[in-house]
Amino acid sequence: MSAEDKTAGVKNKITSTNDKGRLSKEEIERMVQEAEKYKAEDEQVKKEVDAKNSLENYAYSMRNTIKDDNVCAKLDPSDKQRNEKAIDDTIQWLDGNQLAEVDEFEDKLKELEILCNPVISKIYQGGGGFAPSSADAAHDNSAGGPKIEEVD
Repeated sequence: MSAEDKTAGVKNKITSTNDKGRLSKEEIERMVQEAEKYKAEDEQVKKEVDAKNSLENYAYSMRNTIKDDNVCAKLDPSDKQRNEKAIDDTIQWLDGNQLAEVDEFEDKLKELEILCNPVISKIYQGGGGFAPSSADAAHDNSAGGPKIEEVD
């Protein structure tokens, strides 16, 4: 390549190479080996994050469902109080156990589902005109989606 300053009439020859910043084959191979080395650890972290997020999403979804005016009117006061306490306890547990193991998150989720699902099912089945909001649609089995019990 050449460059020319037309006002001064100076011409210079420029050589451009694309080697700067490139990785050598050895560096690439080392990076691939490191990625393989940490793959199992990364998968475990992903499982933990997914389990925590599942519990957190379910707890907040149930809290919003129970506080919905349409749902609240259909709930037995003792069921509402029991579920609200369990949901609040779960959220509080989550706040203090961000680094819990996958099985701990899954156990907490199952405990909450065992308590909340029968109450919510009663409302949907015997609601007589109760139409769940779009936020509650994930828990409605009439859409043909998976039941909450079927999701791991």
